[in-house]
Amino acid sequence: MNKTDQFTAVVLAADRTANDPIAVKTGMACKAIAPIGGTPMIIRVLDALEGSGMVKAIVVCGPPASVLPDCPELEKRIRCGRVLWVPNLDSPSRSANSGLAQIDQGSPVLLTTADHALLTPSIVRYFLSKSQAAGGDATVGVVKHEDVAAAFPGVKRTVIRLRDGGVCGCNLYAFLNPRGRGLVSFWQRAEDLRKRPWLLIGQVFGIITVLSYLLGLLTIDRGLKTVAAKTGILVRSVFLPYPQAGVDVDKVEDMLLVESVLAGEVPLARERTDPHDIA
Repeated sequence: MNKTDQFTAVVLAADRTANDPIAVKTGMACKAIAPIGGTPMIIRVLDALEGSGMVKAIVVCGPPASVLPDCPELEKRIRCGRVLWVPNLDSPSRSANSGLAQIDQGSPVLLTTADHALLTPSIVRYFLSKSQAAGGDATVGVVKHEDVAAAFPGVKRTVIRLRDGGVCGCNLYAFLNPRGRGLVSFWQRAEDLRKRPWLLIGQVFGIITVLSYLLGLLTIDRGLKTVAAKTGILVRSVFLPYPQAGVDVDKVEDMLLVESVLAGEVPLARERTDPHDIA
């Protein structure tokens, strides 16, 4: 198999809660199919994955079957086999596990979300290429909060503040081998604490790690080493030079920001290669 196209992508495409604000604002039954710049968000994500040249197959978890007729392009791709659709379950981590169950254990996996409306082929290529070179079981994409703040002044994002600087998640995960897939089970323990990082660190990582976090002493490397100690899974961070990778569409304000970026009102970062972007 060609190393450049060996990943299978899993896309989580169901609403986390009822009455999602983006779905309500756009009058759609599900956020994933809400139009951004005239194109459903999920179609933007699927196009970025296919355009990367590094994804050989795509599994979409959700939206519910009743919603599919509202997105004819997604229905078309399902019918012709460009994507495999599976129903979503009652949480993101359970849906992710359901998606992983459709994929051969030998295939590396990219996990992302349908609300990643600024995802591009370049971002996907950068993340997956760096993940292949990371030497771990799994990787997680992050961006420096300072880069996001500089690119999008005044935009609020969830920030994990560490000694080596604040970081924002990118909804990009790579599972490079069967052991790496175990990170999803670890995630299931923590997903309800996503917006409360101090509590997440305390319950999942232990008292020493939470004290380090509260005192401003925790580094991303130490945090990931703690994950390895707890799970046996070697996780690496991949720092992305694209501040837009740290923007997903959770709020109406996010949707307006994304539309302004796509309209060219906010410049996008260009791809770069830097051997120090892997931690």
